[in-house]
Amino acid sequence: MVDVGRAAERGREVSSRVSEEGAGWDCVEIGAFKDLRPSKESFTWLSPRTVWKSRNEVLAGLFGDPSGQVRARWTASQRERGVDPSFRIPMDVGPEFSFLVLGDTGEGDASQYAVIPGLLKLGADTSFAVIASDVIYPTGSGNEYEDKFFRPYKDYRAPIYAVPGNHDWYDGLGGFMRVFCDAPALKAERQGFRLTPSGLRGLLWRKPEKIDEARLARAREHRSLPEQRAVQPAPYWAMETPGLLVVGVDTGIHSTLDREQARWLREVSRDPRPKVLITGKPIYTRNEYKPSKLEDGGTIDDIVADPAHNYVAAIGGDVHNYQRFPIRAGGRTIQYIVAGGSGAFMHATHTIPRVTVGGLHEDDYRCYPLRGDSLSFYSKLYSERLRMRWLYLTPAESATLMSRQIGNTPVRDVPPVRVTRRMRWAARILGGRPMPFRLPVGRVFHRYLSELSDWDTPPFFKSFLHISVTPQTLKIRCFAATGCLPQEIEPPLEDEVVISLL
Repeated sequence: MVDVGRAAERGREVSSRVSEEGAGWDCVEIGAFKDLRPSKESFTWLSPRTVWKSRNEVLAGLFGDPSGQVRARWTASQRERGVDPSFRIPMDVGPEFSFLVLGDTGEGDASQYAVIPGLLKLGADTSFAVIASDVIYPTGSGNEYEDKFFRPYKDYRAPIYAVPGNHDWYDGLGGFMRVFCDAPALKAERQGFRLTPSGLRGLLWRKPEKIDEARLARAREHRSLPEQRAVQPAPYWAMETPGLLVVGVDTGIHSTLDREQARWLREVSRDPRPKVLITGKPIYTRNEYKPSKLEDGGTIDDIVADPAHNYVAAIGGDVHNYQRFPIRAGGRTIQYIVAGGSGAFMHATHTIPRVTVGGLHEDDYRCYPLRGDSLSFYSKLYSERLRMRWLYLTPAESATLMSRQIGNTPVRDVPPVRVTRRMRWAARILGGRPMPFRLPVGRVFHRYLSELSDWDTPPFFKSFLHISVTPQTLKIRCFAATGCLPQEIEPPLEDEVVISLL
């Protein structure tokens, strides 16, 4: 048994907000996660084959996103099979319980497995876990679940539920529905070619991969205990506990809820209980407001922010780091959280400008990794890849540069640093400061170079959420995983918020 409260107190003392060691910079011994990984290599984002397999993202942007129509076929099929048409999941938990939230997990590489030791330690007494977005990279194939889902979480003794991300949709949701909903494949639709956007999309669209059922059965053996078994009704669902409703929504490829799901969400949201939303796409991220659209008009945040619906938090994946935005809405505060840092490559935080979105003050915003650590790591990575030693910025130099850029006090104490011209130009090239002529370097780093900058050596700056529920409060804690042994023994607590449910 682990006392999570006491572990959190110790974790607060060793976090990146306290010391460079807590961030994983002084990693003298790699953690035990290295012994959990499968021997074979995972895919690489640098491969043209990976990019081609992920082409549905581009095709959906050019010719329209078919997720809504396909989702409707999946839900109709599920109802025909006799699942609860309201897509409710009753949970046998008492008035006090806890659960985990992971996001964007499934690369199957070191950065995913580095999360496991801390997750198992602090999640030992949790009732369930939820994966928010992108269970399997790069294309959600049902044939890749063994090393990217079943093996990593084989020792987690509770059920795991999920909402799909855009990468899960690149397989037409076939792998996701087979694993999480026990659903058979949809019957193929035969359509003749038409010179229309949908017809052109169909020519290049990546079709679902046929699942090797014997291989999947062997993979399931890793999580075959009765207490690990979980079958959810659909790609979106409402999890019922005595004092809290956990609502999971499917945002497809391009972040739109079809009419059927939007109607369902409005109906579910009328339940008077406090609610937490789990979504494939965050509503707030960086310094931007990006709520998913509803096909019949409006946005998902119109529902979340309505005081009558009693949402207290909205947690989204897709962006591979941790961020928290406490936004005032309707005379109360809703915690909008990005929680996509549980396995995939890290999206840079040093490219995030001073936060003002939603009327939020920068001092009330939280992120992990810290902007300075993000800048220092990217400088280390590219100074080595490009053999440009002058590009490297130490953690202290990076913290000082980012503090001056953002206009705040460094989160942790740093020694006095004299900022030089070299340092300023290094930060500009890496997206941490504006470039002349307003070149969008920061955007490029966030959107493209993060993905092409994946690495398999600590520190990883990964994270997961531990959420504790009582009749009075909801406590959300963000714990870090660096891949270093000291942070496996004492998982650092990077953020914590307590929400009243009364």
